[in-house]
Amino acid sequence: MEYIIKGRKPESFFRFFEEISAIPRESYHEEKIADYLVAFAKERGLEYYRDQANNVLIKMPATKGQEHRRPILFQGHTDMVCEKDSEVEHDFLNDPLELYVEGNILRARGTTLGADDGVAVAMMLSLLDGEVKEHPAYECLFSATEEVGMVGLLQFDFSRIKARTLINMDAGNIKYPLVSCAGSLGTKMTLPYKTEKAVGEGLRVRIKGLLGGHSGADINKGRANANKLMGRLLSALQSDCDARVVSVNGGVKNNAITRECEAVLVVPDFQKASAVLTKCADGIASELVQDDRNFAVTVSHCEADCMMTREDTSRVCGVLTCIPTGVFSMCSDLPYLVEYSRNFAIVNTRDDAITFTFSTRSAKNGKLDAAEQELDAFAAMIGATNEHFGRYPGWEYDNNSSVREAYKRAYLKIVGEEAVPVGVHAGIECGVIRKAIPDMDAIAICANHANGHSPNEQLDLDSCEVFYRILACLIEIL
Repeated sequence: MEYIIKGRKPESFFRFFEEISAIPRESYHEEKIADYLVAFAKERGLEYYRDQANNVLIKMPATKGQEHRRPILFQGHTDMVCEKDSEVEHDFLNDPLELYVEGNILRARGTTLGADDGVAVAMMLSLLDGEVKEHPAYECLFSATEEVGMVGLLQFDFSRIKARTLINMDAGNIKYPLVSCAGSLGTKMTLPYKTEKAVGEGLRVRIKGLLGGHSGADINKGRANANKLMGRLLSALQSDCDARVVSVNGGVKNNAITRECEAVLVVPDFQKASAVLTKCADGIASELVQDDRNFAVTVSHCEADCMMTREDTSRVCGVLTCIPTGVFSMCSDLPYLVEYSRNFAIVNTRDDAITFTFSTRSAKNGKLDAAEQELDAFAAMIGATNEHFGRYPGWEYDNNSSVREAYKRAYLKIVGEEAVPVGVHAGIECGVIRKAIPDMDAIAICANHANGHSPNEQLDLDSCEVFYRILACLIEIL
């Protein structure tokens, strides 16, 4: 193939990045990249293991004279988020990415770039290709299907791992290595309901204009959740009149703070109900943060043939109003970091049941256990059932991490300034690995990339060379 990134070091890293960019690797479709990795290992006579989930582990022995040193586990994921601009024609199952360079920045034309986590894949290949001349034994774990909930890694056989030092490469900035992450628990609560013939006037109330955001990274910014605000509106209306719910729908993604919500109701008096809702909305607007300045509530007439019973309307309003959401606690070791939170992600009305989807996050696995029990108890009280899904463990901050201190020394030596270790209230695979191997000392690092999961994704090419130099120094120190 013809390479477009030229004159940059290390050459092998950039060559491998371009090669894997030509291989489709959407989540759940990592067969081709796994084939490539196995072929790479075979060509070099390296030990490898591939499982049914398309996780690939490649091992490389220590160089001569380095056999006494402790092995290092490097890890990153092979799949990428596949998003494109609406006008772009691109088949993510078959087409290569079209890379292009603008100055110091690498992008893909009209699509995501896959620097998340192609940087890790290319860097591990570079290491396995001998870029660092003297090194201890390497174990390079290329995990599959990370972007949809750590699916691949949760199926991996960790008895195959001997290393007790982990260098994950799924962070976003070389200055800010990650040293803690949140685990996650998804919960879908299903509440059956009964209906009766509608008696009254149909009313549709819509909430829109909220900013929303990521349910982990943005949960501490005070932004309102449309589903919770709808609960507040409906509770105000219930206290004033015999309003009945027909349907409530809001939110589309588990990991997004809900921006919009719509409810269809039957009320005795449309004008009176509209006045109650408008007054409540005005009060809410006065409380919101600047990010939500475009908040708006609209009320309109609609048709309604049936409505929920009074008892089921109360249950629906109870869920919308009473289940705790938002930030519950902050991390004691990293005071700026949210330690425990819940997002009310989705409410969806079907013909005979209404479902409520929640996303709970914490670095402490015991708190995820407690969240599961709390939500189950709530469901039991109102006659609902819960399905818990997509759970993966968190990674608690380790006060005695040797690899964190080694990275700080390597960064200082190469860059000439202090690195700033940080935690993140989102999930990365260190949590899964640490749950499987509790004595694993871990850090997450990467070259600088931005705008992930969007067609604006970009990779800072200069930072890739610096990242490699820091990594080579870290390997020497460990």
